[in-house]
Amino acid sequence: MTTSTSNSWAQLRQQARSLESQTDNLFHTYSSFVSNPAAKPSEAELRTESQLQEILQKRETVVSSLSRLLDSETALTSSATKLQNLSLHRSTLTDHRHEFVRLKGTVSESRSRTHLLSSVRDDINAFRSASRIEEGRSEADYMLDERDRIDNSHNVADSVLSQAYAIQSDFTDQRQLLGSINRRIVHSASQIPGINTIIAKINTRKKRDSIILAGLIAACFLMVLWFR
Repeated sequence: MTTSTSNSWAQLRQQARSLESQTDNLFHTYSSFVSNPAAKPSEAELRTESQLQEILQKRETVVSSLSRLLDSETALTSSATKLQNLSLHRSTLTDHRHEFVRLKGTVSESRSRTHLLSSVRDDINAFRSASRIEEGRSEADYMLDERDRIDNSHNVADSVLSQAYAIQSDFTDQRQLLGSINRRIVHSASQIPGINTIIAKINTRKKRDSIILAGLIAACFLMVLWFR
C-alpha cells in the first residue's frame, strides 16, 4: 500500500511539474501579444488563452489529488517533504493564476491603448482631410463669387450700352422726323402760288435795307472823323 501510494505521489508530482513547465511556455507566448496587440483578439491569442485556462484547471485537479493522497496517508508515513512539495505546487498555481489574470488585463489595456491611438490618428487624419476639403471648397466659393461679380459688371455694362443705343436710336428718329417736317414745309411752300416771288422780294428788300444801313453807318463814321 505504501509503495503504491509513493508511486501515485511521484506520478502526480511529475504531472504537476510538467504542467507548470507548459504554463511557463504559454506565458511566454501569451506575453508576446502585449507588445503588438491586434485590433481584435487573433486566433493564436484565443487559442493560447484557452490552453492556459485548461492547464490551470488541470493543475488544480492535480494539486487536489496530491492533497487527498497526502490526507489518506497515516501521520507516521506522511513526511514534511511531501507537505512542502504540496505547498509549493499550490503556491505556484496561485501565482500562475494571478499572473494569467495580470497578463490578460495587460493585453486588454494594450489593445485599448492601441485602439485609442488609432482612433486619435484617424480623427486627426479625418480633420486634416476635412480641412483640405474645406480650404478647397472656400477657394472654389471665392472663385464663384468673383465670377458672379464679373458677370454682374458685364450685365451693368450691357444695360448702359443698351440705353445708349436706345438714345442714339431716338436721336436718329427725331432727326429723320425733323428732316421730314422740313421737307414737307418746303414742299408745301412751293405749292402756294407766288410764294417764291414774295420770298425773293423780301430777300431783296432785306439786302437793300442792309446796304442803306451800312452806307449810313459809314457816312456817320466819316463825319465823325472829319469834324474831329
